[in-house]
Amino acid sequence: MTHDLIATAGEYVAGLMTPEELEAFERRIATDAEARRAVADWREKLVALDETATPAAPSESLWPRIEAAIGKVLPAAADRQSWLGRVWADVSALRFAALAGAAAALLLAVVIVTRPFSTAPQPVVVAVLNAPNTSDAGAIVEAYADGRIRVVPLRAIPVPEGRVLQVWTLWDRQVGPRSVGLMPVVRQSDYRTSGMPRPVDSQLYEITLEPTGGSPTGRPTGPILYVGRGSAPL
Repeated sequence: MTHDLIATAGEYVAGLMTPEELEAFERRIATDAEARRAVADWREKLVALDETATPAAPSESLWPRIEAAIGKVLPAAADRQSWLGRVWADVSALRFAALAGAAAALLLAVVIVTRPFSTAPQPVVVAVLNAPNTSDAGAIVEAYADGRIRVVPLRAIPVPEGRVLQVWTLWDRQVGPRSVGLMPVVRQSDYRTSGMPRPVDSQLYEITLEPTGGSPTGRPTGPILYVGRGSAPL
């Protein structure tokens, strides 16, 4: 069932179609089981609104309280009755206003349900880091086009006193590995990198154990705990 069909069915149930659109869609309903199901789905969703709406008549004191709040008094003479007073006295007008409000709420529901969900930026490369020469996954790396890198540990990683975890990446052997950042505490960590190209497929990521403050050489010096290559998600 397409978003267009769901949206059209919502407009049909809400009574928002032009006569021509209404006639065309009712012809479609007569021959299209999927269209009938879309209409039935909308009616089923909205019946709960009807069941929870309790009719309520305004109390006699409501209008005087409104007058007091806005500091205006309606003229006593019927021929000078304000427009708002005439609307208040006109039950059919109130009914129309209520129906208009319900239609607006329904239209909003149609838009929310059928509009494609706004999506947060997605990683351009994802890597699963395993312990060297094993399939024991220890962390996931998500690399974004804007330079952000997120590292999500999958298990507790022991860090001896006086040592710290450091995250690295390598996209070109001639350039060599570059530090992404330190991980003083083993938890999800977000990094902002600069001076690095857009992540690419098969880019290498690794976590090493380094002295407190990070590698003194700017290159990995400690043992590699977890390593993996990125892949572009579908």
